[in-house]
Amino acid sequence: MSENIVIGIEGLVGSGKTSICREMIKKIPNSVLLNAGDLYRAIVFLIMKNGVAVASMRESGKNLNIREMIDRFEVEVKVENHETVVYAKGIKLNEQDLQSKETSLAVSEVSNTAENGKAFEFVRDLIDGLKKQYHVIFSGRATIKIYPACDYHFFIVADLEERVRRKCMQYENKESKQEIRENIMRRDELQKKSGFYEYSPKTIEVDVTDCKTVQESADKVLQNIKLVLS
Repeated sequence: MSENIVIGIEGLVGSGKTSICREMIKKIPNSVLLNAGDLYRAIVFLIMKNGVAVASMRESGKNLNIREMIDRFEVEVKVENHETVVYAKGIKLNEQDLQSKETSLAVSEVSNTAENGKAFEFVRDLIDGLKKQYHVIFSGRATIKIYPACDYHFFIVADLEERVRRKCMQYENKESKQEIRENIMRRDELQKKSGFYEYSPKTIEVDVTDCKTVQESADKVLQNIKLVLS
């Protein structure tokens, strides 16, 4: 029996990474999606929920140890329906809160100053544990830094206006197109500053600008993977 593989997926803000990953777990037998980004989002969300402003988190710099926050908030990662979910002190965190504009921007603001090393180790251990049972689709930022042994590493891109369009749909047009465009550009800038848009020799860039459906985008990634989908 062949060994399970690890597929790292990252990309530009609004390029559809999560949707692509969810489509991939439908097509790759015995696979699980590890939402590593949600783990980071959960920590930032919980800190904000406890009354700490983003500016204070950013200014704390290296004193903000994400691994310590995981322990403090008793964060657990569980698998439900072939996808990881995050619990804090036994309570499942709402994906809408984790994916909100406020949480997303706060994560981008904080990630380039926080101490991430121990958190990366935590995620590596999660991947190694999941790999014993599943093919692991690993979505988040700095996936190749966190898990250099990824069998595949993809970086998803799309042009700015297409990403704005997709975010407008995600937020159900509750925000203006200009606000969303500015937010994406700001987050892009912060992600680059954090070093999260870096490629490695094994990185495969996949441009999904012209893909009309999530299925098309996922298929464009899957055509690069040497795995029998049966």
